[in-house]
Amino acid sequence: MLKYIGKRLLQLIPVLIGITFLSFAMMRLAGGDAVTYMYENAGSVVSQEVIDQTKKEYGLDQPFLVQYGRWFAGMVTGDMGTSYVSGQKVYDTFMEKLPATILLTVSSMIVTMLTAIPLGIFSAIRHNRWSDYLIRFLSFIGNSAPNFFAALILMYVFSVKLGWLPVITSENIAASLVLPTLTLAIAMAAKYIRQIRAAVLEELNKDYVTGARARGVRGSVIIWKNVLRASMLTIVTLMALSVGSLLGGTTIVESIFMWDGVGKMAVDAITMRDYPVVQVYVAWMAVIYVAVNLITDIVYHYLDPRVRLGGEQG
Repeated sequence: MLKYIGKRLLQLIPVLIGITFLSFAMMRLAGGDAVTYMYENAGSVVSQEVIDQTKKEYGLDQPFLVQYGRWFAGMVTGDMGTSYVSGQKVYDTFMEKLPATILLTVSSMIVTMLTAIPLGIFSAIRHNRWSDYLIRFLSFIGNSAPNFFAALILMYVFSVKLGWLPVITSENIAASLVLPTLTLAIAMAAKYIRQIRAAVLEELNKDYVTGARARGVRGSVIIWKNVLRASMLTIVTLMALSVGSLLGGTTIVESIFMWDGVGKMAVDAITMRDYPVVQVYVAWMAVIYVAVNLITDIVYHYLDPRVRLGGEQG
């Protein structure tokens, strides 16, 4: 197992190089002068000599491969560069935004799992009854509504009409966290209810469930000790995909609610052509997805004996 983990970690190196190189090239090919835009955004009118000097200070006068090589070497050694807009260290800016994204990730995942797992199991148990149809209908509605639409509806109801919660992030973090958490949880729970229901239904139709019922085992014991455990691979996969996406920053939701996380940081950086910040965000996304996939494989190894035995035979 340790050998497998080491191999997967080594695979991170070419993946990280490839992703960062492509993103670095695409930003340069997109057009626009970051230095000129920086001065225009600040409302300053400067001469071409000042612009050229600033480009030299940031190393933007160097060839493309030299710029990329210097940036990647700096990132590996912990120097992620300096923001073109704020003038602050990119590492400091990133670490300042990350806790907000982690908080939103944890809260939305908790609400999603507490909603999706019980409703998915209940819907499967009540297969083709009115409660099953109701849950499936609501999950279809929730899955069809885009995040921005759900966010606007929640803001209108709970902030504008009822006045219970702030429209955008305020000093009261607990109250400010509710609406973005619900916005993310609605879409994720709606999707996961259907998939958990399908996984549980598949398990309920297997022979071991029929045998357990024939032996007089209670239905609740079969569900919680056998069926749910057998369905954990599906649940773990769903959680892994969501955690990777959420830790990367939910740009739309963070921007709507002015939640000062990694996603909003990336949107602002792209708008202002702050290349060092965008590059760090891309590298973070690559690392997150590789790490989440590795953790998921390790969990599979311990949850499913078939995966474990297959790996040992291989």
